[in-house]
Amino acid sequence: MTLTRLVLWRHGETDYNATSRMQGHLDSALTETGWNQARFAVPVLAGFAPELVVASDLHRARDTASVFTEATGVPLRIDERLRETHLGKWQGLTTTEIEVEWPGMLELWRGDGTLSPPEGETRVEVSERALAVVDEVDREFSGTVMLCAHGGLISALTGRLLELPVDRWGLLGGIGNCHWTVFARRPGGDGRWRLSSYNAGTTR
Repeated sequence: MTLTRLVLWRHGETDYNATSRMQGHLDSALTETGWNQARFAVPVLAGFAPELVVASDLHRARDTASVFTEATGVPLRIDERLRETHLGKWQGLTTTEIEVEWPGMLELWRGDGTLSPPEGETRVEVSERALAVVDEVDREFSGTVMLCAHGGLISALTGRLLELPVDRWGLLGGIGNCHWTVFARRPGGDGRWRLSSYNAGTTR
């Protein structure tokens, strides 16, 4: 089997997002705004008719995904390989705090997928574990699968699926809370993924 479409959906707003703190593997919770963002997105995302939703095991992604699956009846699978980038010593800090402790490093990291935060992981490593999930569902399904994950992971996986040089991944913009990115394959094509939309979302 081979998928024809892949939807990458970022979780809703969290308490860490609301206070501009880096999350990484920290298990932050959705705010009421985040829950509502997920509810508003359901009717639009349902139009993609996913056969399966696979979510990161972190609560912000799992809870976002559950809003969709409980409303639609689509099966939900949990996979820790869809976790956000491990940000090491940066987890829980604001960008200002990071800049004070590691001057200039944050900007370098944002532009280089091969760099990692202190005791963290690179975006290349993140893309590899996420790609393994895509490869698995690609063998199982022939329609659409939706992954509910995190902004950093989605950007890294986008670069990987588009086969962009790693030094160009930094040109991809960020993903808004509860926004999504869509990839498609042409029937009878070469099997390569093509970007249909990036950082799309509802107006509410």
